[in-house]
Amino acid sequence: MTDEHPDHANVLALPPLVYLAFFALGVGLNYVWSLAPLANGPRYPVGFALVASGVLLIARAMVQFRQAGTHIEPYKPTTALVTDGVFRWSRNPIYLALSLIYVGIGVIANNGWTLILLVPVLIIMRYGVIAREERYLECKFGETYRRYKATVRRWL
Repeated sequence: MTDEHPDHANVLALPPLVYLAFFALGVGLNYVWSLAPLANGPRYPVGFALVASGVLLIARAMVQFRQAGTHIEPYKPTTALVTDGVFRWSRNPIYLALSLIYVGIGVIANNGWTLILLVPVLIIMRYGVIAREERYLECKFGETYRRYKATVRRWL
């Protein structure tokens, strides 16, 4: 890669910060105008199950990145294409996991604003992060990445 095209995905923002910023916005909006749409009963087991699933998914993806010897951070060069394990079912299992954790905490907190704000989060992730990563990986890995992209869905 060159100075004009750095050897990283050049994402709009770090993915965890996107989720965190919108969650904080949802908490702030909830202080101004409470939006608590969920019943108390099932929200705790559902929320905790979503959070636990997300944490386990991130942990597995991180292990796979480490085993492949490549960076997990999108601002560092990708040195290997990971296509097995959880990456056989999703090209973006970490972003799927962050979404599960985000929704799980929103459900536990019974904060409707955070759930509504998931829509702009996913739009930013899709166009400001994932699209940039896909362009980068296609430039870096060429036909190998195009074949992977053709057989594995973006989210699930």
